[in-house]
Amino acid sequence: MRSDRIAYGISYASAEAEYNDADVVIYGIPYDHTSCFKAGAREAPSAIRRASYNFEEIHFEHGINQPEINVCDYGNCDDFILPEDMFDEVDFCVGPAIRDGKFTIAMGGEHTINIPIVRNFDKDDIAVISIDAHLDSRDEYLGSPNSHACIMRRAAEHVGIENTYVLGCRAIGAEELDRDDVIPFISSYEIMDKGIDWAIKTALENVKNERIYLTVDIDGIDPAFAPGTGTPEPFGLMPMDVKKVINAIGDRLAGFDVVEVCPPADPAGITSILAARYINEVIAVHAKNLRR
Repeated sequence: MRSDRIAYGISYASAEAEYNDADVVIYGIPYDHTSCFKAGAREAPSAIRRASYNFEEIHFEHGINQPEINVCDYGNCDDFILPEDMFDEVDFCVGPAIRDGKFTIAMGGEHTINIPIVRNFDKDDIAVISIDAHLDSRDEYLGSPNSHACIMRRAAEHVGIENTYVLGCRAIGAEELDRDDVIPFISSYEIMDKGIDWAIKTALENVKNERIYLTVDIDGIDPAFAPGTGTPEPFGLMPMDVKKVINAIGDRLAGFDVVEVCPPADPAGITSILAARYINEVIAVHAKNLRR
C-alpha cells in the first residue's frame, strides 16, 4: 500500500506505481539530529522531489524511458530526535521492501540513515561502497556510536571490513588512521592523478561480495558543484565521476542512497538537482538490468 506521507503532496517525478507493482521504491528519511556543522538535511527529501521535475523522462544515453520502470514513492519516514528511534522507523518502513526484493532508493537526511538500511540486508549479501569527503569510520563521535561520522565503521561491523570501500575522501581524523582496521579508501587526490576508472576497478576488485550497496554523501563532490551540504570539503570529485561509478557497478547494484543535501545552504537549488539526477541515473541503470 502506498504511503500518504509524501511531503507537501509532491511525489518523486514519474514515481506513480503502487508498492506491490513497484520495481523501485523511493523513501525520504528527513533526519539530521547528529549533524555537527550545518543542520538542515531533514529538508532534503522535499527539495530533491521538487528538483526531480527538472529532467526529461528519456535517458537517451541509456536508451531508457523512465516511465518504463515501475517506481513507487513511499513517502517520508517519520522524524525522530534519537538516532536509535530513527533506526526503528527505517526498519519498519524500508526493511520490508528490502526483504520483498524491491530495489530501494533512500533520500537523506544525514548519512546516519545508512546504518539501519545496511543492517536490513543479509550480511553475506552485499558490500558497501561510499562516495564521501570523509572516511566516517570513527567508533563514536560526540559520544554516539550512531553519528553520521561512524557509518562506515557500523557497516564494517555488519558486512565485514573486506566488504567496505570509500571513494573520494579527503578529510580523515587521526584516530581513523591510527588503528589496525582502517576502512579501505581511495582519496580524491589519488583519483585526480589516476582517474575514476582506475578507482572504480580497484574498489570492485577488492570487495568480496558481488552485490554492491552504493551510498553517496553529496559532500564527496567538490563544493563548487554541490555547495548545499552540511560539511563541505574542497578538492572533491567531479559530478561526472559519480555517474561513472553508478554505471560501472551496473547489474551489481543492490540499493542506493544519497545523503547530506542541505537545502538551507543551497539557495540556488543546484545540489538538490544533482542529487535528483543521481537518483534518475540509478533508476535508468536498474531499468537496463531488468531488461536483461
